[in-house]
Amino acid sequence: QVQLVESGGGSVQAGGSLRLMCVVSRYTTSTYCMGWFRQAPGKEREGVALIDSNRGTWYANSVKGRFTISQINTENKNTLYLQMNSLEPEDTAMYYCAADLGIPYCMDLPLLRARIKSWGQGTQVTVSS
Repeated sequence: QVQLVESGGGSVQAGGSLRLMCVVSRYTTSTYCMGWFRQAPGKEREGVALIDSNRGTWYANSVKGRFTISQINTENKNTLYLQMNSLEPEDTAMYYCAADLGIPYCMDLPLLRARIKSWGQGTQVTVSS
């Protein structure tokens, strides 16, 4: 079963930066959509940044120009990074890594959320003003 392990969260002041990492392992397909979602207290989980096996990327409007998703793909695992710059208090949330396997592109978010079977445990990001 695919495994996702996140790290890199923490507390920063507004304007600061953090880099999240997610190691995705124990999967065999070469086609996928992987990325980051976040959920703040009392809010729905929302997509933040996605990357597919063709290296296409997608960003939520709220993070465009501030966040960058990247990946290092090796034989047995994929390591995802989310570089977060110019952080704002509104970015405070639990950040989750997720994978949709077996398809070489990312579907629209409602379909993608329904398809995702593999989630990480989450890493907390807190931005203070």
